[in-house]
Amino acid sequence: MREYKLNVSSQEAGMRLDLFILEFSQHENLGLSRTFIQKLLKEGKISLGSLNQVKPNYKVKTGEEIKIQIEKKELVVAAENISLEVVYEDKDLAVINKPSGLVVHPAPGNYEHTLVNALLHHFNRLSDINPQRPGIVHRLDKGTSGLLVIAKNNQSHLGLVEQFSKHSIKRKYIALVKGRMEF
Repeated sequence: MREYKLNVSSQEAGMRLDLFILEFSQHENLGLSRTFIQKLLKEGKISLGSLNQVKPNYKVKTGEEIKIQIEKKELVVAAENISLEVVYEDKDLAVINKPSGLVVHPAPGNYEHTLVNALLHHFNRLSDINPQRPGIVHRLDKGTSGLLVIAKNNQSHLGLVEQFSKHSIKRKYIALVKGRMEF
């Protein structure tokens, strides 16, 4: 269990509690999303003085102490030496050419021999926002080949997710069809 104690400065007074914690998370590179922060609030994992149930829209006041408790994420997915074609890599992300037939992440019926298992073997660090899917920002179906962007840290993961949700990342799909299509 990780615990953080935050004190509200006069400049931060009046901010929404969830946004105050999100700003702290971004500054400390914790990789917490606003949705996750709201989940922690609902579960009573964020306290304000003696209050354990605080709403996300609560306006923080100068001098208030906020405690955040985050359970340590346990990684249960095993690394496997599966060949990967890395098309691009820097300190924040990697682009992988996923072959057809490779499942992206473990799920019922496919707990081994997935892209995630391969990523754990090939990279020292991956985002751990979702411990069952480290590094995975988006996916392709098992039978689909193509490029996947992999996040190597939580900050790049959150940035990529935001870009995908705002559609500021352009995706292009090409389909090859064998036979005759009926319209």
